Amino acid sequence: MLYATLTMSALAILPSDARSAAPAHRFEVSGAGFLKDGAPHQVISAEMHYVRIPRAYWRDRLQKAKTMGLNTITTYAFWNVHEPRPGVYDFTGQNDLAAFIRAAQAEGLDVILRPGPYVCSEWELGGYPSWLLKDRNVLLRSTEPQYAAAVERWMARLGREVKPLLLKNGGPIVAIQLENEYGAFGDDKAYLEGLEATYRRAGLADGVLFTSNQASDLAKGSLPHLPSMVNFGSGGAEKSVAQLETFRPDGLRMVGEYWAGWFDKWGEEHHETDGRKEAEELRFMLQRGYSVSLYMFHGGTSFGWMNGADSHTGKDYHPDTTSYDYDAPLDEAGAPRYKYGLLASVIAEVTGKPAAPTPAASIAKTFPISPVKRSASLWRNLPEPVRADRPLTFEELDQNYGYVLYRVPLRPGQGGVLTLKGVHSYAQIYVDQKLVGVIDRRLDQETVTLPGRSRAATLDILVENTGRVNYSRAIRTEQAGLTGEVTLEGQPLNDWRMYRLPMDDLSKVRMSAEPCVGPCFYEVEMKVDQPADTYLDTRGLHKGQLWLGEHNLGRFWSIGPVHTLYTPAPWMRPGANRIVFFDLTGDAKERLTTVNAPVFGKVTNTREAQ
Repeated sequence: MLYATLTMSALAILPSDARSAAPAHRFEVSGAGFLKDGAPHQVISAEMHYVRIPRAYWRDRLQKAKTMGLNTITTYAFWNVHEPRPGVYDFTGQNDLAAFIRAAQAEGLDVILRPGPYVCSEWELGGYPSWLLKDRNVLLRSTEPQYAAAVERWMARLGREVKPLLLKNGGPIVAIQLENEYGAFGDDKAYLEGLEATYRRAGLADGVLFTSNQASDLAKGSLPHLPSMVNFGSGGAEKSVAQLETFRPDGLRMVGEYWAGWFDKWGEEHHETDGRKEAEELRFMLQRGYSVSLYMFHGGTSFGWMNGADSHTGKDYHPDTTSYDYDAPLDEAGAPRYKYGLLASVIAEVTGKPAAPTPAASIAKTFPISPVKRSASLWRNLPEPVRADRPLTFEELDQNYGYVLYRVPLRPGQGGVLTLKGVHSYAQIYVDQKLVGVIDRRLDQETVTLPGRSRAATLDILVENTGRVNYSRAIRTEQAGLTGEVTLEGQPLNDWRMYRLPMDDLSKVRMSAEPCVGPCFYEVEMKVDQPADTYLDTRGLHKGQLWLGEHNLGRFWSIGPVHTLYTPAPWMRPGANRIVFFDLTGDAKERLTTVNAPVFGKVTNTREAQ
């Protein structure tokens, strides 16, 4: 019988005499289920991510989780947002994980923490900081010494944030997941055992510690002495729980992730799933005595540059959209969809507690946006270059996200096939600032034909990191930019200048009233009478990035399937709000508007008519 025990002192906010008199709390695995303070306890959880929800909305989303009948919230810890540079940590503002956990506790919710270090989650590089890839000898998700040392430092720092929030210390964290679906990646038990030891040294394994894997990977991704949970999506309940019960006949019965929706990828169809089927399967699992965590309860938004990309072989590449709506019970703006009420009814039926009324949706508004007021050509806003004989990756340039412009001279007559080996992930190729071709990793492209020249010319390759892969062994080779050799008619090109364009400080962009065509920054104003959520309609743009004031709202791309950017009210102010967007192929027709609902392209996996 699996058994893990976690005790908790009284809340630290109590006076010392009250603390000494308060009863201790316990959370433990006993056979197939949990005990909380010695009584049988069924975890009914769902996932939300603090970095994908404006901080001003954390309490609103948590309250809606409690209202739906959940007793627990699950979240990852995202290493790359907390350690953007080696040894430089950020747990403030939007990244204040401890504050999010305390907010969950204030709403009466327990917390399951998933520290990774790998989290997948359709998040940039699966949550790893990209600087880990600067040295190509570092092997992610392995026992390789440099990687292991970096993980050790990170977990120790994370432990300082969350140890006070463990159940034994008065917090709401009742369980912690070891790694994340490791069985889909490998079967190195020494790696898992070493990571468990790292958790223990960081103080993250004092209570219920468990692994979580897809059904076919249970044996590869589990440790014999830890509880094992199973992950699957709509339609897989009966088969997957049977596989867990075969794997651990006397073990814990819990679904670590039940995928109650799905995510969107650029250039593919928008996903909607069948909420009725999900409600039926949730009833099946709960009535069978299973604890369950839904993935997701509220997906939110992968703001900025933080979307990941899907890949199973490294050759296939499917970057995810900024929107992480996920067709979850709460939509991207936090409004309950029809499946919220269905799932709430099932939870009420199984627990015997009356279902609360479904919360009302907040009303999105539209606001007028001016035509383009000012613009700026990228060519006139380049920083000082870095010079090298060969192209350097983003990581070698100490740049995490954004764009890099690679420049190299061409001799007269140099035309023919230009080959970019391993371009990650989207490149526009210019000769003397005239666009001559595009290379898109999604389409498995590596070549473009350059025209011949009667005189010397300049070759520019503008590369966007459209999101590092977050799944499969491809994560180990996800350096961004030009990652391999660049040749023209088979001959390498040398003497490169590289312009770093992280676009993290737009105050340096020199705007003017002069019209701009090509890769350009554009400035407009949105007039707001009273801040309210809205959606920026990007169908009048092409491909690029957009900022509202200081907030990087994310990517737009005319190929869809998402044609809007969620724009939250707390990031606005009454009056004129400055919006800047960078468009790779800007022209005189650039036009941005607002709508009061998201705009999606073609839909797949459509639910049955309601």
